[in-house]
Amino acid sequence: MKRLNASLLVAAVASTPLIAPAALAETRVAVSALAAAPAIDGDLSDWGDNWQKVHIKPALADDDKNRTGELEVELQVGVAGDEVFFAARWPDAQADLKYRPWEWNKRRKKYSRGKDRDDMFAVRFDMAGDFNTCMIEDADYEVDVWLWSAGRSNERDYATDMWHKITLDRLENAAEYETPSGNTVYIQKEADAGLPGFENTRVKRTDFQGDEVPGIEFTPGPRGSIGDVAAKGVWKDGYWHLELKRKLETGHDDDVVLKRGGTKKGQIAFFNENYAEHKSVSDALVFDFSGL
Repeated sequence: MKRLNASLLVAAVASTPLIAPAALAETRVAVSALAAAPAIDGDLSDWGDNWQKVHIKPALADDDKNRTGELEVELQVGVAGDEVFFAARWPDAQADLKYRPWEWNKRRKKYSRGKDRDDMFAVRFDMAGDFNTCMIEDADYEVDVWLWSAGRSNERDYATDMWHKITLDRLENAAEYETPSGNTVYIQKEADAGLPGFENTRVKRTDFQGDEVPGIEFTPGPRGSIGDVAAKGVWKDGYWHLELKRKLETGHDDDVVLKRGGTKKGQIAFFNENYAEHKSVSDALVFDFSGL
């Protein structure tokens, strides 16, 4: 896999024909009717014992930047009223909460962004096109993404609501990658409208304020569609415990509609102190609301 420089692309890339992805392995996840809405507090004691194990593995083979590897995520999904709830727990030796802090270089007498990143968990849902579990493939599709970050959104009790478009058609201001077949895939990632609950910290790089300055600061948000997903994670005893909830239908065009009696294809991923393609992911999941 290779990140491409836009200046090296030729016009022919934009007209590259879509190659249909291979059939995806799928796991059914039954969505249950909940007797009451769970509190979104990271305490999973009110979920009972009906856990389903979902295997995740590195998204890229031989990825030496992946720190997660293969593990089992225990998952439950339920509906109460007009809301859907997710509960997940998975092993992690420690809680990684820092996000790119500013680190003082004593020799150069200035700050630079550090490499530490917080743990993240994502749920993505099929919205349009040919859903694929890999983003760097010959495919064309759109997904709704709920991205929880342990040191950022978790402090404001939400998961960032996002929309991703993956396509072989050329997109301006999109990340560009070479697929295994040699084509170019364009990946556009956008947060939903509104204000987040955190932002990057700005520092005067030569003004010493300590050996390390937090890389983010918290704001009064979230506000708007970006905060549609309430979430709370708690790390204890070597495990992350995470809960999320969102309305089945938000009324926003950039959000997936989840319906009683239907199904929706999706996927989960975990980023152990990591980012982007260096995550571990599940096969395709079919969230089954037919029993409601």
